[in-house]
Amino acid sequence: MHLSLVSIVVDDYDPAIIFFVDALGFDLIEDSPDVSSRDGRPKRWVVVRPPGASTGVLLARADRAEEESVAGRQTADRVGFFLRVDDFDAAYARMTSAGVEFLGEPRTETYGRVVVFRDIAGNKWDLLGPA
Repeated sequence: MHLSLVSIVVDDYDPAIIFFVDALGFDLIEDSPDVSSRDGRPKRWVVVRPPGASTGVLLARADRAEEESVAGRQTADRVGFFLRVDDFDAAYARMTSAGVEFLGEPRTETYGRVVVFRDIAGNKWDLLGPA
């Protein structure tokens, strides 16, 4: 058993794909445009995931007011996602040059190097690396 996907509500697919693929270095696993929403409107099924990972992120475009209201606040402004990397400095440099919003400077904790960043929707993530 494993966790296959988690969903992140986004405003639009293409900017979210660019953010996750270009800024974070994820792979685009699937982009299927011929899917229907609950009420029959067309939508896309977009999955990204870190290279080599088995758990992916479903980028779900908000298509109702209720969903729009939680975009960027899915975890009540707490860190809700944790991206562990082998080379913290390289990931931090790539993300910084791509314009990722960091909420402070990297620091060293007992569990490793860490810095909080926001994804394209506004959700908080920890970027984590070895100590």
